[in-house]
Amino acid sequence: MEVRVANVRKEFERFPALHDVSLDIKSGELIALLGPSGSGKTTLLRLIAGLERPTKGTIFFGDEDASQKSIQDRNVGFVFQHYALFRHMTVADNIGFGLKVRHGAARPPAQEIRRRASELLDLVQLSGLEKRYPAQLSGGQRQRVALARAMAIEPKVLLLDEPFGALDAQVRRELRRWLREIHDRTGHTTVFVTHDQEEALELADRVVVMSQGRIEQVGSADEIYDTPNSPFVYSFIGESSCLPVKVESGEVWIADRSIGLSAPHAASGDALLYFRPHDVELLDGCSGCIAGTVAASRRVAGTRRVELEIGGERQRVEVELPVDHPAAQKSRVAFRPRRWKLFPASEPGKAS
Repeated sequence: MEVRVANVRKEFERFPALHDVSLDIKSGELIALLGPSGSGKTTLLRLIAGLERPTKGTIFFGDEDASQKSIQDRNVGFVFQHYALFRHMTVADNIGFGLKVRHGAARPPAQEIRRRASELLDLVQLSGLEKRYPAQLSGGQRQRVALARAMAIEPKVLLLDEPFGALDAQVRRELRRWLREIHDRTGHTTVFVTHDQEEALELADRVVVMSQGRIEQVGSADEIYDTPNSPFVYSFIGESSCLPVKVESGEVWIADRSIGLSAPHAASGDALLYFRPHDVELLDGCSGCIAGTVAASRRVAGTRRVELEIGGERQRVEVELPVDHPAAQKSRVAFRPRRWKLFPASEPGKAS
């Protein structure tokens, strides 16, 4: 089922939570809505679900306007962060609940509901646990049951709101891989909300990066990480360092020195230079480079992060070095970014 969000605005007591948001979701696609708290990602998910109605704009399921339809009429499956399972029901009864409460001819026979629950227990790898109650399951098992219950109604769209947020890191990693496998097998159009960028980049076909009620960028994990289109996306996705610079005659300068980076298409004037800590080359000495004094050094897994103080204004950046690299012990380190991007300092939301 294709989902199209067209020029949607949502206000709560005149406070705009979403500003003119548009998004096309392909049938069978796994989409991540990623952003910090307050970015509008959960509001957008609730609008797709029918839990909220747009102040302006339209939400289409296929060619049909679903904006004023109820949750039941939209036939969406919803998985919340905190499971929302019925404690007094067994696992099998929880999974079959959405089918049991259907009215008239839409309600399958009891035998069919049991068969469907058993089939889904196999799919989510919980066979044999159908008679247990939620309190007898681990957090990861309860979330699997919640997903099975959402899929039991054969939804047009599957919606997940921070589905792994209440679980510890190891269980989250295991369930991420598992959810991707389930998605590939079932082919549901799936939208999930997360503030965990690693989760979004690993799981999704496309990532929708949101900030302050707007969509900043939509793309694959590679596009979002390698070619961020704004300072917000660059700093939010992965780790980055930023330095104020000047562009003069197609060259990048810090203070009164060219740093050896050519920017022939960038407008002259003040700019912001962004780069990743691991995307630098170290230099023994240079006439055109960035040089700084080591202010701090810390071990990060198999590498070492060195914090450098640059120039008289005490700007700080981080560069990544091998653990045993001699530069980590030096008082002065010279380097040049291998991959980098400039944004105009006066227009922080736009790329140069």
